[in-house]
Amino acid sequence: MSEPALHVKPSLVPDLNRVPPVDEVGVIERTTRFCKRSIKKDSKIEALKLALSMIDLTTLEGQDTPGKVRQLCQKAIHLHDTLDDLPHVAAVCVYPTMVGVAKNALTGHDINVASVATAFPSGMAPRAVKLEDTRMAVGDGADEIDMVISRGAFLQGEYGLVFEEIAAIKEACGDAHLKVILETGELGTLDRVRRASVLAMHAGADFIKTSTGKIQPAATMPVTLVMLQAIRDYYYETDRRVGMKPAGGISKAKQAIQYLVMLHETLGNDWMTPDLFRFGASSLANDVLMQLQKQKTGAYQSADYFSKD
Repeated sequence: MSEPALHVKPSLVPDLNRVPPVDEVGVIERTTRFCKRSIKKDSKIEALKLALSMIDLTTLEGQDTPGKVRQLCQKAIHLHDTLDDLPHVAAVCVYPTMVGVAKNALTGHDINVASVATAFPSGMAPRAVKLEDTRMAVGDGADEIDMVISRGAFLQGEYGLVFEEIAAIKEACGDAHLKVILETGELGTLDRVRRASVLAMHAGADFIKTSTGKIQPAATMPVTLVMLQAIRDYYYETDRRVGMKPAGGISKAKQAIQYLVMLHETLGNDWMTPDLFRFGASSLANDVLMQLQKQKTGAYQSADYFSKD
């Protein structure tokens, strides 16, 4: 199958040689300080609710069935009916073949349907297949597309190819938002994470995302901080806000709050919204709910009272 013709002007591709190097020692020192922060009482409750509203509940397994997807959608709608004033999660994320099932199950509820695409998680497919994958998901009702970059091409320095592919997928998304997954665990260095972030944003990403959740390490605080700093500098340069999604490995409410503190201190209040920050971590929802229950009653509720994702 031949590749579709490319139409991106070379002048639009950023010169990644001009991206400043990352101070790895400084990044690690700063994220270590974030891990020592704590917030109490009403502020903690508000932070927990904010984290809950930023979660993309996700099922991305070969054994996914329509019944499993509908069950996840019911969880998204009914997180914990005995807790008052809970926000809903941001989205339910599924494979393209399950988008229609999720869309129908969420009818009447303000919860987005996200879909991975572009030969997730490897990205090893011809561009025509990736574009068709994207168009199918959007055609079936996906509000958001999570694409993976071609890491092999990026690591070989074929930045123009990666840029053009992101731009083509963005065009195929139409009105759907595009999250670009860098798969930072395969990029190897924080400098590469920074360069990939810059490339993705200039190519049209609405969000940049750490990981597929299929590779370790997935989301880490140093990687996320580097990506947040890239978003900040891109905003100063272009006046366009790009969102951030750490995904994989964030399973505890305490971790989520540390990420929110880092987000606030790096990008400020404007990014403290599900429109610009997400957690890709379904298991996080249960721990946040358990913490909210503890704040309300003073006692933890057994994990057996929560569905296993």
